[in-house]
This record gives sequence, C-alpha cells and structure tokens, in this order.
Amino acid sequence: MSWIDLAGLTGLLPESRTRLDALRQTRIPQGTALFHPGDAAQGFLVVLSGRVEVFLTGPTGREILLYAVEPGQSCVQTTLGLMGGEDYTGEAIAATDVTAVIIPKATFLRLMDESATFRGFVFTAFATRMQSMMHLLERVAFQRVESRLASTLIAMASQDEVTATQAELATRIGSAREVVSRRLDQFARRGWVRTDRGRVHLLNPAALRRVAAADSAD
Repeated sequence: MSWIDLAGLTGLLPESRTRLDALRQTRIPQGTALFHPGDAAQGFLVVLSGRVEVFLTGPTGREILLYAVEPGQSCVQTTLGLMGGEDYTGEAIAATDVTAVIIPKATFLRLMDESATFRGFVFTAFATRMQSMMHLLERVAFQRVESRLASTLIAMASQDEVTATQAELATRIGSAREVVSRRLDQFARRGWVRTDRGRVHLLNPAALRRVAAADSAD
C-alpha cells in the first residue's frame, strides 16, 4: 500500500499521486529536533507513524506543549510557514521513533494550487489542529492547575503509573515545575498518588477523574 493511502490522501488525481509517490519515507529517531525557533519551513511533514511534539518556550525558559503531531494530524506552524512565510516560533521534537514523508515546499505549494483534494487534506487537518489549540488555550486560561494536572495524569497513565518528571508534567499543562510539585504533594497527602523519581503512581484514579472534571478558574 502506498504511503499516500496511509496518510488519508486518497482521491488525488494520477499526476498529483505520482508526484507524491516519488517521495521517500524518512525514519526520524526519537529525540531528534525537527525545527527550532527562527528556522524557515522547508517542507510539509506527513507523519505515518510515531509522534512529534511541538513546544513553545517563554522568555523565562519555561516550556509549554502546544500540540503533538500523530498520523493524520498536521503541524500548524509548518502550514503557516509554508503558506505565509513565517519563521517557526516553536521547537519540534520526535517524542518517539517517527516514520514520515516530507513534501518539499515547492511541491507543497504547487499541489495547493492544482489539487482540490490536497487542499482539502491540508485545510481539514489545519482546522482540526486550530480547534485543539483553542481547547488548550481554554484549559490554560480557565481550568484550575490541579484539574489540568489530574487530567494529564489520567491521560498518560499506563496501568495506573505515569512515567514523567515534574518538569515534563509542567510542560504538558502549561505551568511551572514548582507548581506541579506542590499539587502532587497535595494529591499525595490525600492518598490519591504516590511519587517516585520520574514516576507518579495513581492510587485513587476515581478521585483524580473528579478533579479533572472541574473547570472553575483559580
């Protein structure tokens, strides 16, 4: 099966399909930086397997996870860079080993002009990504820190255990490590979690789910 079908680009005209089919799949090792702030977008990344995480770093050095790119999803910063000429403001890191195809800028722009199917693919993925970023903004602006932390712990847990440092959890919820540390201490005193170095054990997931459902602002 062609990577085009895996990416959800079925329906392309033969000429466009041939142009894309000629592109090779690329394997990107975990931990590889795909772009940094100030870089110019060189191509459109189509993730076939794995996960790429995009971070924004503030003046103080604190990071926030803007979004992750998984199969069928897009990188909004890359789309803006290719179409509007804007340099990257964030940094992308391969969170796992990734298999992807990179569509060169010239090919991307040509397909955007010539192929309604390709335009639909790009704009649909872009709209979905923008919606998820709006949800992130809402959570950071209006949801309590403990609610965001509890929700993230539930989402990341495997067999009631989360493997992540406090700094990584802070990045995911848009807060500071010190704040996450205090909230985890509160959870531990209530008997909801137990913390080890780089791990959080969920002792009362039901209580965390109740906290995660809260949406009142601090």
